[in-house]
Order: sequence, then C-alpha cells, then structure tokens
Amino acid sequence: MSKYEDDELSMHKIEDYDGNESKSKRNTVRLVIALIIIVGAIYASFRYNYSQMDDDYVGTQENPGIDTSKR
Repeated sequence: MSKYEDDELSMHKIEDYDGNESKSKRNTVRLVIALIIIVGAIYASFRYNYSQMDDDYVGTQENPGIDTSKR
C-alpha cells in the first residue's frame, strides 16, 4: 500500500459511520431533536392561542365579510 492510499478519505475511517457513534453523541442528538420538537410545540400553541385572527374580520352578523384589501 502506498502512502497516498493511506491518506485517502474513506467512510469507514469516520467515527460516526455505520452505527459506530458513541453513546454520548447518540444521546446528544436525541436531546437536540427532543428540544426542537418541544420548542416547536410551545411556539405552535402560543401562535394558535394568541393569534390576531379577529383583527382581519370586518363583518357583522347582519353583513359578514372579510377585508381582502390587506395584502
């Protein structure tokens, strides 16, 4: 084997390739994904509960309608 073949990049030389990652790295990735999901759920709930949908509605019960001039 020549010197250049030893320096060649290979997926098998990467620590995390093919399920060889350490347990702490795997747990870190799972923690980051869980935190992103939790933050997204909190954001979605605030967005849903405190949205300003009533500001765009200009109709009354007698004359319902939506203001389409806002863009």
